[in-house]
Amino acid sequence: MRRIMAGCGLAALALAGCSKAPDSTGTMEAPAATGDTVPAAPGIAVTAAPGVAFNYRYGFRLPPRAIAAAQEAHAAACEKLGIARCRITGMDYRVMGENAIRGTLAFKLDPAIARAFGKQGVDLIQAARGTLVSATITGTDAGAAIERAAATRDDAAAAARRAEAQLARPGAGAAERAELQRQRAAAATAARDAAGVVADNRASLATTPVQFDYDSGDAIRGFDSSAPLTSALDTMVGSAQVTLAVLLGAIAIFGPPGLALAIVVLLWRRVRGPLRRRVARGD
Repeated sequence: MRRIMAGCGLAALALAGCSKAPDSTGTMEAPAATGDTVPAAPGIAVTAAPGVAFNYRYGFRLPPRAIAAAQEAHAAACEKLGIARCRITGMDYRVMGENAIRGTLAFKLDPAIARAFGKQGVDLIQAARGTLVSATITGTDAGAAIERAAATRDDAAAAARRAEAQLARPGAGAAERAELQRQRAAAATAARDAAGVVADNRASLATTPVQFDYDSGDAIRGFDSSAPLTSALDTMVGSAQVTLAVLLGAIAIFGPPGLALAIVVLLWRRVRGPLRRRVARGD
């Protein structure tokens, strides 16, 4: 129930994240954690590429009870940056089972700080006894798309002006005027479409999407195959849990019939002696 309440509180946190005062640091504060040391995640560096619109996505695995706190810490870091540099655009928190929780947190960031924000997010997860299980960084050459669309827009605008100039000349027949009007309309439509492509690609360069995916599971023990003692302990605990579950299931299935049989046997023993004596007397 506590996990469900924590997840519900995140929704209000995500909505409030866009209204707090800006803070230029945006340092992430990791929730307190103790225990095994998590190996450092691989360095993720993307060469600066002007005109490329990047998209970052990270997958984390950590203990179930740590997911809500990690989401809150990531959201708080975005709040500190202010809405001009970071906005929360989506949040999801789902309890799939007793120890199965999944969540996501999506941001739109200033491109200049997107990679650093992702690295800080990974560091926070490691401090919370979690691990980075996936990292995907994709890029789209928005600059080239803008150049192509701008050229198409200019050519279409020139074609529309030529058609307009020919329509202004006297002496054109009805069929010719109809064709010129069609050409002018087609050129104007092409110019508007190209202008839309330019605007969309410029918008993709203005902000960088970053998404964090959270999943519960063995963030430390199950991933370190070089620790045989820890793995053996995990196997022993898992085997004990299965054995106990089977034993409790057997008791639940066979317990009531066995109890009834025991009661019948006890009653039979109590009445068997008197019945034998009565039979012997011939009653």
